[in-house]
Amino acid sequence: MDPVIVSAIIVAIGAVFVIGEVFSPGAFMIVPGTVLIIVGIIGIIYPDFLFSWNSPIVAILVTAPITIVTIYAYQQLAKPEPPTTTVTESLVGRVGTVTVATSPDNLRGKIRIGTDVWSAASDEPIAEGEEARVVSATGVHVRVKKIA
Repeated sequence: MDPVIVSAIIVAIGAVFVIGEVFSPGAFMIVPGTVLIIVGIIGIIYPDFLFSWNSPIVAILVTAPITIVTIYAYQQLAKPEPPTTTVTESLVGRVGTVTVATSPDNLRGKIRIGTDVWSAASDEPIAEGEEARVVSATGVHVRVKKIA
């Protein structure tokens, strides 16, 4: 088979890998894809190169820096962040909307604070839809007070 055609096929396979990486980031298909594209382009420019012993050496030499650059790029694009958790003590003083009516010493009530819904109790009945302020928290339950 003609080395230029083989090189073009290698470039096409490399392009499929790179496109696959676009749709599935973090799969590191960009590394072999880029290596295949580079080796294929060199094979198109220098047809005798593809079937010589130099071809695998160039592929190995190109793989290391591409891998390092890819890892660095992914670290910059998606810097690790600590998981976000809500400590119930941090809810004290916050205002939310009651989603299930609360009553004294009953944890069936619910309150939405931000995007989270918490079990809620209150010293006086609070109807659904009213706003309430968190006065204390224990575990996953909060005690709320109606906002006057």
